[in-house]
Amino acid sequence: MDFSRQQQAATKFSQFFQTPAAALRIFLQTACVLFPLSFLLMLAQPSPIPNSCTQLLLVLTPSYSATEGFLYKFQREKQNAPWQRVDDRIPIVVGRSGLGWGSGLHASTSQGHPIKQEGDGRSPAGAFALSAAFGFPSARELAPLHFPYQQITQTLECVDDPASQHYNHLIDRKKAENADWQSSEKMHNVPVDYRLGVFVDHNIAPAKPGGGSCIFLHVWGNPVAPTAGCTAMAEAEMQKIITWLRHEAKPILVQLPQEEYARRQEAWQLPGVK
Repeated sequence: MDFSRQQQAATKFSQFFQTPAAALRIFLQTACVLFPLSFLLMLAQPSPIPNSCTQLLLVLTPSYSATEGFLYKFQREKQNAPWQRVDDRIPIVVGRSGLGWGSGLHASTSQGHPIKQEGDGRSPAGAFALSAAFGFPSARELAPLHFPYQQITQTLECVDDPASQHYNHLIDRKKAENADWQSSEKMHNVPVDYRLGVFVDHNIAPAKPGGGSCIFLHVWGNPVAPTAGCTAMAEAEMQKIITWLRHEAKPILVQLPQEEYARRQEAWQLPGVK
């Protein structure tokens, strides 16, 4: 193309976008293509809740930035059966920065919303397996238990050092073959919050360095004080959950702000709340 033709093309192009109606038309056409596509892709993703799961904990907060919300317990008699609500909703607090998308059973998609990172003060949003409980009491004191339980000792630590091969693992320092971490949570030094808790399988198998670590359900120290990234509640409620959980039920935690719950309820086959 010679210079004069280039000038003519550039003039027509600029004139076209100087017309408000034309600019609006281009914007709407683009938005109408991209928005339905992203929405349909979300709906096409399978539910992250396995059919084998028969116990569900659902945490809802008013928004991504909210630090308070409610936990709902559900169970079903068998695979694919309707979910049944268990007990009243439970007040909870989440991280001081609200929620950010974590790494769990759900497809990796944040759609412009925050992503959970180490030290950001966010609790992970998404769907996560629950693998084990822990606490200061002995298993006998909490009996009957139907879920893996580890009693806290003076040497039990949760490694939050991204450079460690044990990052995001609960480990007994005394039994570790290679205690290569420079930073960890000494579980025994947190007698109130960690009196009872459940390990949330966020960022595991394998753990991505810096993706967030040591995420628990645990006892709150204060009903209005947010956490560093966990989900906390009253001790009595935490104990009810631990004694209710069953290993064979393959329990799942789903944690979402209300807007995401409304958007994903059908695709994720989540129960309704009232």
